[in-house]
Amino acid sequence: MKSGNYTFPSPELLEGHENVRHPDSVGIEVANDRQSTVPLKAILSDEAFLGSKAELPVAMGVDISNKVKIFDLADAPHLLIAGASNQGKTVGINAIITSLLYAKHPSELKFVLIDPKMVEFTLYSKLLKHYLAVMPDASDGQEETGNAIVKQPKQAEEILQSLCIEMDERNQLISQADVRNIKEYNRKYRDSLLRPEDGHHFLPYIVVVIDEYADLTIPWGMGIKSKMSSNIMASIIRLAQKGRAAGIHVIIATQRPSDDVITGLIKANFPTRIAFRVSTRTDSITILNSPGAEHLIGKGDMLYSVGKEMERMQCAYITLDEISRIVDFIAAQSESAEGPYILPKPHDEANEDEKKSSVPVTEFDPLFEEVAEYVVKRAEVSVSDLQRSFGVGYYRGNRIMEQLETTGIVASGNDPDNGQNQGGTYRVLVKGKKELDKILS
Repeated sequence: MKSGNYTFPSPELLEGHENVRHPDSVGIEVANDRQSTVPLKAILSDEAFLGSKAELPVAMGVDISNKVKIFDLADAPHLLIAGASNQGKTVGINAIITSLLYAKHPSELKFVLIDPKMVEFTLYSKLLKHYLAVMPDASDGQEETGNAIVKQPKQAEEILQSLCIEMDERNQLISQADVRNIKEYNRKYRDSLLRPEDGHHFLPYIVVVIDEYADLTIPWGMGIKSKMSSNIMASIIRLAQKGRAAGIHVIIATQRPSDDVITGLIKANFPTRIAFRVSTRTDSITILNSPGAEHLIGKGDMLYSVGKEMERMQCAYITLDEISRIVDFIAAQSESAEGPYILPKPHDEANEDEKKSSVPVTEFDPLFEEVAEYVVKRAEVSVSDLQRSFGVGYYRGNRIMEQLETTGIVASGNDPDNGQNQGGTYRVLVKGKKELDKILS
C-alpha cells in the first residue's frame, strides 16, 4: 500500500507459520497438547487489524477462542509490560512496534527507543530518517545515527527531559487552537484552520519504548547516579500524567516486577498492563493487583489487564529476520525520508549550546563552501534544510548557518523583511555564483 512517496511494508515480509488451533473448552482453560506459533503475519492480515479505526492500533495476539486481539495505544494511553526473563517481553515489544509501522505513515508517528541492554533495538536504528525522534546535539550524521537508539542512562535522562519540553510545547499549541487533544488539533490543521505563521504545525504521535525500565530507575548508590535515576523516574511519571492529549505515549518493560520498580505512581498512571509468566504470586500481584501470572505456561502466554478487566492471550510472534526485512524495506525508501524528528534542547543544556556555538569565525566548517553553493540557489533556507540535505545534526547545522550569516551570505534578525521570519527561515542575500566566489575568496 502506498501513501504519497511512502510504501507500507507488505505482510509477505513476514513468515507464514501454520495456523493456530485451540481446542474448545468449557469452564476451564486447557493448554494444547501440541504447541503452535501465533504468527504476526496472520494477525496483521486479519480484518480486525486491517479494518481497525484505532489511532494507534496494536496487534497483540489471540485470545483463548483464537480471536485476534487489537487494542488502541492512544486509548491505553500508556502500557506496562512485565514478566520473568525469556518469557516473551521483547517479542511482545517488537510486535507492538511492528504493528505501528504497518499502521502509520512516517509523518504521523515517531519513536523514541531507549535500550539500556544495548542490544534489543539495534535493528531499528536504520529507521532514523523515517520513524525516529532524536536529540539536537549530534555534530554530524554519523553521530546522529549512533545516538538513534538511546543506550546510556545519561542520554535517557536528557531525552526524557526533552520529551517533557516537547509535551509542554504541544499542549500550549493545542490550547491555543481551542481543541482538547492531538487528534482534533491535526484535523483542524489539515483543514487549514491553523496558520503556520502563528507557529502551528502538524504533530506526529510519539511513542516512547523503554526495554528494561529497572536499569534506569534503580538508584545506583549516592550522588549523581541517584539523582539521575530520580530525574528519569520523574520525567516518565510526568509524561504519563500529561502526555496523552499531546500524543505522547509511553511503553515500559521490566523483568524485575518489584515494589521499588513498579511503584504506586507507575500503577496509577499505567492502567493498561501486560504480565508474562512470573516466578511468584507476589510478582503477579505487583503487576496486575491480582494473582495468576505465576501459572502461565511461558513462551508468550500472557495476561492483558485494563482496569479490573483481565484477559488471557497468546502473544504474536515475530523473528529478528522478519524485523530486519521490514526495517530494510522501509529504510530503502530514501525519497520519502524526511530526516529524524528533532526534539527540543533540554533547559539544562543551555550552557552547552553556548559552548558549542562559540566557534571562531576563522574556523569554518569543512562543509561550508558546499553549503554556501547550495544556499545561493535558493531564496531562503533554514537549519532543518541543512540537516536534511547534508546529514548533519542540529548543532553543526546551526554553526554553519551562523558562519553563513557572519560572511553576509544570509541574514537574520527580527525583521521579517530582512532575515529570520517566524517559520525559522533565513533570507539569502547573495545572488549568483560570481558574487559568492568573491566572498569565498
